[in-house]
Amino acid sequence: MEKRSSGQVFIGIGSLLAFTAVAMGAFAAHGLKNVLEPQWLEIIHTGVFYQLVHAVALVLVGVMAGKTPERPLLRWAGWLFVAGCCLFSGSLYVLALSGVRLWGMITPVGGVSLLGGWAALAAAAFRAET
Repeated sequence: MEKRSSGQVFIGIGSLLAFTAVAMGAFAAHGLKNVLEPQWLEIIHTGVFYQLVHAVALVLVGVMAGKTPERPLLRWAGWLFVAGCCLFSGSLYVLALSGVRLWGMITPVGGVSLLGGWAALAAAAFRAET
């Protein structure tokens, strides 16, 4: 079995995150609109929005990684985006579906991961050779 580059991995994971964001958005809009109260639906929509934006960012990281030699800052950006999507959006989904407010304590950790991903991506871009 051939080893995949980090670029391929990030494009694949980003695509799966985008797929699941669209699926979750559709599920919330059609399957949950008569089940959940509006404030819980809004929480799901926030998770979907952030997941979709960062899935696209992860694909961008994958494309960048595929066009340059292996760069640790790009890998950091990619994995921080993955962690951030799972922790931020995932905790919002579980919070909205379960009503257990303790899940909201995980959301800021995911937000910090997303911020770290953007910082690492910026650092990688500024350090790029022209």
